Amino acid sequence: MPRYEYRCRACGDTFEVTRPMSESSAPCACPAGHDDTVKLLSTVAVGGRSAGAGPGPAMGGGGGCCGGGCGCGG
Repeated sequence: MPRYEYRCRACGDTFEVTRPMSESSAPCACPAGHDDTVKLLSTVAVGGRSAGAGPGPAMGGGGGCCGGGCGCGG
């Protein structure tokens, strides 16, 4: 089940709620009981590396041009 991140406008607390996608837009009270909350836009990283991690290992030829497959130097 997905987790959604919310921020309370009353106390400034940021919190997560696990709920079905069908309820993602439903109102949500903060843990302190305030009803004035807003759902935050979250990003999801799938199998990536964090920003600023530097270059990864060199990849082998991919068979395309400049990947070593056409002899153009790459």
